[in-house]
Amino acid sequence: MLFRSWAQVADPAWPDVARVPDHVGGTHLVVTRHALVRQVLADPVTYRPDNALDAVTPMPVTALRVLAGHRFRLPPTLANNSGVSHPQIRAIVAEALHPARVAAQRQWLTALVRDRVARIGAALDAGEPVDLYADLAADLPLLVLARLVELPDAPVGAVKEFARAALELFWAPLDADRQVALAAEVGRFHRVLRDFAAVGGGLAAELRAAGHPPDVVVGALFFLLVAGQETTSQFLTLLLHRLANEPVVRAGLRTGEVAVADVVEEGLRLEPPIVTWRRVATTESTLGGTQVPAGSSLVLWLGRAGRDPAVVESPDEFRPGQRGSRRHLAFGAGAHRCVGDVLARMEAAVVVAEAAPLLDGVTVLRPPWCPDNLTFRMPDAFVVRRSPKVTGLTGS
Repeated sequence: MLFRSWAQVADPAWPDVARVPDHVGGTHLVVTRHALVRQVLADPVTYRPDNALDAVTPMPVTALRVLAGHRFRLPPTLANNSGVSHPQIRAIVAEALHPARVAAQRQWLTALVRDRVARIGAALDAGEPVDLYADLAADLPLLVLARLVELPDAPVGAVKEFARAALELFWAPLDADRQVALAAEVGRFHRVLRDFAAVGGGLAAELRAAGHPPDVVVGALFFLLVAGQETTSQFLTLLLHRLANEPVVRAGLRTGEVAVADVVEEGLRLEPPIVTWRRVATTESTLGGTQVPAGSSLVLWLGRAGRDPAVVESPDEFRPGQRGSRRHLAFGAGAHRCVGDVLARMEAAVVVAEAAPLLDGVTVLRPPWCPDNLTFRMPDAFVVRRSPKVTGLTGS
């Protein structure tokens, strides 16, 4: 279950808290109920985030040497920071992603998406297959993020490869050879981030001005380039795939009976890109009647919490606007709630509003495939095709 949990979210057999072994002999407490997941996220004293970025497959010495050779470090900054520095680092990042700054990007993003939708629509009308991940969703969040935090011009493909390599290195079940290869890729990009952290403007400059050391600046940028854009491109792909199979919802979008914002929230509830998150128990406690020894690893099943019948009226149905739809935990909760939630919602709303009509009449040639991963879905493609429009002259 641990590495393909999105495939089991609707299985009714799971208890509120389950003890589950992993692939290397460890044991985790998997928390499935909405109220209990929220309880853990809201208590950073009893359940700390210190293990949030720990590699789920312990790295062999060979991979660690590769990372060390690149001077790779991930000090506590955002998701893995339970220390006193977290509020200030978070506040600086939150200012860079302030709702007003996000809103200012909407017109630019809408124009970009419309241009892509027009080209994709023409290709579909000609009967050509189109990959909606590669041709629409993959780089949009990175392009927006670069404008908000003043990232330097970097090859988009290189950043995407780095981000996906990091998600695999730290959250996937791997063999040693694969870990070494990924460590080399992640380590090389870490060098690029160090150079930018030392002289870059925008967010990097703000963190330096606040007195944070170079490793912390790099760590914050590392996390943003992974969580701040890769997860959103994953969500856009998953949501478009879901909408391809929801003709009634698409019809409601056309007539205005279904609100775009409600579609985004229902998508976050049913198709979250982040399906689990981790915490470590600092003291012995009780959770839902289950004893939690100090030091226990907790896996919070965010994807299943979004389908809790105690919260959602129709937990397995895509019904935008239904009771409980917005109570999902796709962005977490508490002190470590995702600081980019407004940005992700804006991006998804633009894509739904502009791109949903593309899905009318398409056939799915290749649905998104997601590799084994504890936390992230990481869809790789979404290929569709439409029967070409036939035009011609008639005469008597």
